[in-house]
Amino acid sequence: EPTMAEYKQYITQAQENGAVMISEDVVCAIVAHAVSDVEGVAGIVSKPGADIADLISKNWGKGVKIYIAEDNSLTVDCNISICYGQSVVETAQAAQAAIVSAVESMTGVKVHEVNISVCGIVRK
Repeated sequence: EPTMAEYKQYITQAQENGAVMISEDVVCAIVAHAVSDVEGVAGIVSKPGADIADLISKNWGKGVKIYIAEDNSLTVDCNISICYGQSVVETAQAAQAAIVSAVESMTGVKVHEVNISVCGIVRK
């Protein structure tokens, strides 16, 4: 059975004097911070009805999943709840843009796609 460490993925950036490894958890944290600053987003939610595979993966409960491709480009899946009265589509698009901007500027890695799942609405 794989341990948590074996699930861990890193983005590797080769530099002149060695390699820089960026942990998936760091990218998840960047995504979470970026999304929390978007107007209309109430928060990141772990999807209801998470199956056992979600519970054993390292991002359980966070509502953010990162997939690192061979070319180091990223796909981000993010589950959010939005504030009641906000445009669902506009808020999700703003969240996508914020994630791409933050991840690319902070890691130098290309974001291939951002999939936003709106899983709830919150009255503030």
